[in-house]
Amino acid sequence: MHKINESEKTYRFGQTGPKYLIEGPRLKAGVVRLEAGEDFKTHYHNIMEENFLVTEGEITFKVDNETVVCGAGDFIHIEPGERHYLKNTGNTPCKAVFMLAPATDNDKYED
Repeated sequence: MHKINESEKTYRFGQTGPKYLIEGPRLKAGVVRLEAGEDFKTHYHNIMEENFLVTEGEITFKVDNETVVCGAGDFIHIEPGERHYLKNTGNTPCKAVFMLAPATDNDKYED
C-alpha cells in the first residue's frame, strides 16, 4: 500500500508544474498545476500512455493534429507515440491529475 498527501510534495517550478506522488514500479502519477497562459512543450512517449483528469480550470490539449479543450471533470487518454502539447488557456490556474503507465524512465521525447 502507498498513501501520500499531495501537500507532502512540491511542484517542479515552485507553485506550478508537475509533482509526482508515485513513481513506479508500474505507474507514475501526480498532479500538475499551470497558471493562466502557462504550457508544456510538445512531447511524446514511446512506451507509456498518459492520462489526465482535469480537476480545476481549463486545459487545451493538442494531440497530434487534434485540439481539445478540457475542463473540470474531463478525462483525456493519450496513446504512446501521440505527440501532445498542453496549455492553460483559461483565466485562472488549472490543475489535473496525471497518470503514466507502464512506469518507464527516460521515455519522454521533445520535438
